[in-house]
Amino acid sequence: MIYTITFNPSLDYIVNCDDFRLGETNRVSKEIIFPGGKGINVSIVLSNFGLDTTALGFLAGFTGEEIKRLIVEKGIRNEMIQIDNGYSRINVKLRSKKESELNGMGPRIDDESIRKLYRKLDDLNEKDILCLAGSIPDSMPSTMYSDIMKYLDGRGIRIVVDATKDLLKNVLEYRPFLIKPNNHELGELFGVKITTRDEVAPYARKLQEAGARNVLVSMAGEGAVLLDENGDIHMSEAPKGKVVNSVGAGDSMVAGFIYGYTRNYDYEEAFRYGLATGSASAFKEELATLEEVEGLLRSF
Repeated sequence: MIYTITFNPSLDYIVNCDDFRLGETNRVSKEIIFPGGKGINVSIVLSNFGLDTTALGFLAGFTGEEIKRLIVEKGIRNEMIQIDNGYSRINVKLRSKKESELNGMGPRIDDESIRKLYRKLDDLNEKDILCLAGSIPDSMPSTMYSDIMKYLDGRGIRIVVDATKDLLKNVLEYRPFLIKPNNHELGELFGVKITTRDEVAPYARKLQEAGARNVLVSMAGEGAVLLDENGDIHMSEAPKGKVVNSVGAGDSMVAGFIYGYTRNYDYEEAFRYGLATGSASAFKEELATLEEVEGLLRSF
C-alpha cells in the first residue's frame, strides 16, 4: 500500500476573473474546486494510475467533510483523522492578468490527534511506501517529519519526502528512500543559484552523502535530474507542451516516480514516468491520467 500524509489539507477554490479590479465587485468567469495538499495530490495521481493508496492527515469542519467526500470519490482510501475544533482551510487561487493566492490557516492540531496518527502508522510494514509532503501547521512540532521518520526507523518502510528547508534537512539522517526538491529549493539549501541540469549533480551528491538514497530534482521547463542510490545520474529536458496549471506538477512527478518504480524497480523507468507525469499535469487543469502520461512517454 502507498500511504500519503497531508498535515494541512485544503479545498482549493480556483477562480478566473478576466479583469480583476481591487476594491470593486468582480464577476468570475470560471470556477473549479479541488481537494488540495501535496500528499492528496500524490494520492489522486496514484489512484488515476490504478494503484491503491491511503490518505492520512487531519480534517475538520464542513470543509473537511467535503475534502473527504472528494478524495473518496476519486478512489482513495480515507484514513484522515477528524478534529473536533475549527475547519480545514480554503485556499483561493485567483487567475486574472496576474495570478494571486490567498491560503487559509487550517485547524489547530492537538496532541491527541497526533497520537492517533502515530497509531495509524503502526500498521505500516516493509511492503509499504509512505509519502510525507508539504508544509505543516504552526500548531504542530517543527520536527514532525523527522519525528515520524525516527518513529518508523528500522521497519524497512520506503519513505518519500517532498519538503523544504529544515523539514527536508532534518530527515536526511534517517535515510529517506526519495527526496524531491526543485532546483530553487536545492540551491537555497546550499546558498547557490542552480539554473541548468548540469549544475544539479554536485549538490544532489551532498544530500546523498547526508543520507538520502535517491535525489530527484524538478526544474520546471528545464526538466529534471535524478541521482539514484547506485550513483547513476539520469537527466532529461521536459516534454514539450503548453503549461496550463503548474499547481500539483511537482506532486505529480513524485507520484509518477513511485508508479514507475513499483513497475519494475528500475530507476530509469521511475525517472521517465516521474518527468512525464509532472508535465502531463502541468499541461491541463486537473491532475494527470495514465493514458496522458504514456502518450508523453512516447514523445521523448
